[in-house]
Amino acid sequence: MRPKAAVVLDGFGVLESLRWHDDALWFCDLAHGTVHRWDTVGQPETVVKVPGRAGGLGFLPDGRMLVVSMEGRCVYRREANGSLVVHADLKDIATGNVNDMFVDKQGRAYVGNFGFDYHAFISEKPNSMIYAPPGVPRAPIACYSPEGELLGLSEPMVFPNGLFLTDDGQTMLVAETLAMRLTAMPVLPDGRLGPPRLWAPLIESWLWKAVNNPGPIGHLTRRVSALLDHQAIADRSSSPIAPDGIAPGRDGTAWVANALRGECVRVGPGGTILDRVATSQRTLSCLVAGPKGDTLYAATIATDDPPRAAQLNASRLEAYVLPS
Repeated sequence: MRPKAAVVLDGFGVLESLRWHDDALWFCDLAHGTVHRWDTVGQPETVVKVPGRAGGLGFLPDGRMLVVSMEGRCVYRREANGSLVVHADLKDIATGNVNDMFVDKQGRAYVGNFGFDYHAFISEKPNSMIYAPPGVPRAPIACYSPEGELLGLSEPMVFPNGLFLTDDGQTMLVAETLAMRLTAMPVLPDGRLGPPRLWAPLIESWLWKAVNNPGPIGHLTRRVSALLDHQAIADRSSSPIAPDGIAPGRDGTAWVANALRGECVRVGPGGTILDRVATSQRTLSCLVAGPKGDTLYAATIATDDPPRAAQLNASRLEAYVLPS
């Protein structure tokens, strides 16, 4: 039987972007546009409300916070006096809502975007219909200097989402959510990202080929795959895995928040599934952190539709202490 995380906080819209900073867990509520700080005791504090729905989080070397405005298509910087100023503007880059972000130790920010109006699409069609010709629109990851200057764009990716550095900062690992894979890119000396390579497929190769097939096979596969939009069916499946937020695991592995069902999955290079921890709802973000650094935290949701989520306030923070 899989181990199960316990609910430690409840009553949010859509929790996302778990970060450990300054002896506390930080996260955003993208349905309400707020950023919160929690020292793991009592209730979290609300730090700031962000125009355009708060998304990815990160911190500059001097401690100032960077936060994505998803609909504003920019990154804000929170100054020492609490004010928000635009740190980086992605309006000429992002073709969909700006999404997750990783800020490295030098203060360089790596920012992805949806590539298209995802919520408008799934409000009318099943998720699987995204793969019908011409296929999923792609979007680059934008890299910014600590001062907010654009350093460059990565090669276009399929819904780039969670990301973190591995190999002592030499490689960026990226969750391509709608491609159901983890992709690795070398970090070049100037901070830009080099050519991508497959790090871990999270869908069977035959199924990936079938769902993208332009002919009758693809049409049938997409219709069958649409059943995964019914949560009861998705919960009874173990594959594929749609990686949303990702976080470093032990021994060069990655923890993956599975946006399809209630679980966090530890994945090794090549896609080997090493551990699964069940959660009460679908997961959007995960992180191994805490005062002892031994707790797997998961941000879970009842729905990722922001207006509906803001009404339900059913998003939770869940936790599981990992065995030593």
